[in-house]
Amino acid sequence: MYLSIGVNIPRWDSWAPLHAPDGFFSLPLAIAGYVVVALVIAFAARQTNRELSERMVPMMGVMGAFIFAAQMINFPVAGGTSGHLVGGALAAIILGPWAAILVMTAVVGLQALLFQDGGLVVLGINLFNMSIVSVLAGYGVYAAVRLIGASAKKTLVVGGFAAAWVSVMAAAVLAAFQLAASGTSPIQLALPALAGVHALIGIGEGLITVFALTFILAARPELLKVRREADSKPTPASRRGIGLRGVLIVGYLIAVGVTLLAPLASGSPDGLERVAEDQGFIETALDAPYGIIADYAVPGIENEAVATILAGLIGVTAVYVLFAGLAYLVYRATANRGRTRADQFPPPAS
Repeated sequence: MYLSIGVNIPRWDSWAPLHAPDGFFSLPLAIAGYVVVALVIAFAARQTNRELSERMVPMMGVMGAFIFAAQMINFPVAGGTSGHLVGGALAAIILGPWAAILVMTAVVGLQALLFQDGGLVVLGINLFNMSIVSVLAGYGVYAAVRLIGASAKKTLVVGGFAAAWVSVMAAAVLAAFQLAASGTSPIQLALPALAGVHALIGIGEGLITVFALTFILAARPELLKVRREADSKPTPASRRGIGLRGVLIVGYLIAVGVTLLAPLASGSPDGLERVAEDQGFIETALDAPYGIIADYAVPGIENEAVATILAGLIGVTAVYVLFAGLAYLVYRATANRGRTRADQFPPPAS
């Protein structure tokens, strides 16, 4: 017998792929999700603090803003279903797995807290699936392809596509087992249904990821080395500052540009929503207990397109400022600790 989350309140009709609403997973599983996620995020924060370089300072904010904006644009797949970029593999390839986990956590957490996209009780499970599993699975595949020693472009194309596809599939397959463990849907129904629809969504994820990586390779190839410190040779301070400002400004403008396309997104049900409808457990989904900018539409604005764009701009800016600011503070603190240690232990006089 399973303990299920929920009371008799209206169901929640709008989520994105793998953003599960409350009611889909059992309470013990939801609690376990929070515990595991807290431990992994703490470890990721410590590792990121150790690896943080000056190039990662702007890129964490830029990646978070872009992924948030891209997740608002659903693309159609077969059978009247839609999907959108998850972004875990893309973030991992550019930032490394630990910084990517933090960025994805900020995006998925903000979507749940501010936009009521994904349940609060099951937020730990959503974070585990989308911010941890998708990141680590995608990064593992990309790292394996990189070991083959192909050219940079071939590695980005083959490795980026494979990493993106596997990242989506890993999260979807895990969600199927979580639904079965919660007594929501038998594994023999949930697994083929979720795996089938997300195999198609993963193709779109792969194509978007490859496009983004090849664009970066052509425009700013050094950004694909953000985890390494300036290729062993220090860059003059004047050039370094201009480069960072340029990345911040251009990255934010790209995220804003993507947000402007949000009203063109497909209105078809997303992957998990379609499976829930087909398998008959959509009625277990629960409405959010509060509403701020629900359904990515700023309340009080009659024009739906304008309301959606404004909501996207709020989300993009919030993620951008949060991570750009936090990453900068952490980097400055790390640099100050390094200078303090150098003052305490000066090199011996020659």
